Amino acid sequence: MSELLRCDGLCKNYGKKVALDHISLSVENGKIIGLLGPNGAGKTTLIKIINGLLTPTSGGVMINGMTPSVETKKLVSYLPDVNYLYHWMTVEQIVSMFSEFYEDFRTELAYEMLGRLGIDKKAKLKTLSKGNKEKMSLILVMSRNALLYVLDEPIAGVDPATRDYIITTIINNYNPQASVLISTHLISDIEDVLDDVIFIKDGRIVLHNTVDEIREEHHMSVDELFREVFKW
Repeated sequence: MSELLRCDGLCKNYGKKVALDHISLSVENGKIIGLLGPNGAGKTTLIKIINGLLTPTSGGVMINGMTPSVETKKLVSYLPDVNYLYHWMTVEQIVSMFSEFYEDFRTELAYEMLGRLGIDKKAKLKTLSKGNKEKMSLILVMSRNALLYVLDEPIAGVDPATRDYIITTIINNYNPQASVLISTHLISDIEDVLDDVIFIKDGRIVLHNTVDEIREEHHMSVDELFREVFKW
């Protein structure tokens, strides 16, 4: 395995507020990693820096040996925590837009997954249910043949059936040579698909380990350990 993502002494301040405090981590390819922490822990800030949407105050990020740039955007498939698609566009128009924008976009796979959901390609996004909008956003992200998939709270605010669909879509459609970084605070829903976990609290990494080692060393599930570490 090779190193896909590396952060060294990463800091991000918003005035006097410290969002990230000397974050250092390394992620290899072929892994599904949970970036786990409560709301406000720094997960989204870290994700935005990885995607080149924010500039760190100090420290650095390397993606496949490169700093975040236009070139790394070709390697990273990003699902933000807010809906970013144009509500007036049809499903077909959105798929076409992604196909034109990303060279690695697998159009046939996108339509195959949309077809299994019974989503009409002629339908406008604004006519879809909330759950189908969430599913479509994920399908677009997972239809890329990327090296790193970064998913910010992909299962927050959706019903259990939609969560199951999202998790199944993630594990069945990502490039096996790639890695998936999933940010969430809903640990029990995704624990079974994770290889590694990163606990982040107050902008600092408090644990980075494999799921198997956590269970062996702490005799707890990841969810149980999370509750222990983050209890008030």
